[in-house]
Amino acid sequence: MGFEQKAPPLAVVVMGVSGCGKSSVGERLAAQNGMPFLEGDQLHPAENVEKMAQGISLTDDDRLPWLDRIGAEIRTAQEASQGLVISCSALKRHYRDRLRQAATGRLVFVFLEGSRALLLSRMQARQGHFMPASLLDSQLETLEPPTGEAGVVTVAIDNALDDIVALACKGLSGITIKGGDYRAG
Repeated sequence: MGFEQKAPPLAVVVMGVSGCGKSSVGERLAAQNGMPFLEGDQLHPAENVEKMAQGISLTDDDRLPWLDRIGAEIRTAQEASQGLVISCSALKRHYRDRLRQAATGRLVFVFLEGSRALLLSRMQARQGHFMPASLLDSQLETLEPPTGEAGVVTVAIDNALDDIVALACKGLSGITIKGGDYRAG
């Protein structure tokens, strides 16, 4: 179940709080649709990673350079006529708007939504990630759900990974995206 690429190139930001499955869903979306995947966490400045590893919540000032790096990656891919799937929490509307401004082509968001209990159980089960489960509540408090924003598909995460990806593709097929049409096939 792929989606058709049309010019200008499409960028998909897989967003949500920590533990929602951004990386897993993003990797699958990218693989199924012949697009590169970029793990947004790898673009965090070292200071941000250190703060989060210590259980310290990031501020807007901490996040803005990171968002600008993500925006630059989106813009670079689009200017090279390449699609891109990238993971990024994009918790606030003005973060998403910043990414929209950086994009030179079509940009859509897949919002992965789940209950606190499910998110917490996922965070507690994973190993080797710098983000401790203790920061989940601060992320949920920071989150401004993208309800009513154009170019956003919301997918519940209480499904199997393949089903989440299929639902994301199906939802994306129904979106009209500024700068061109989008179809999932």
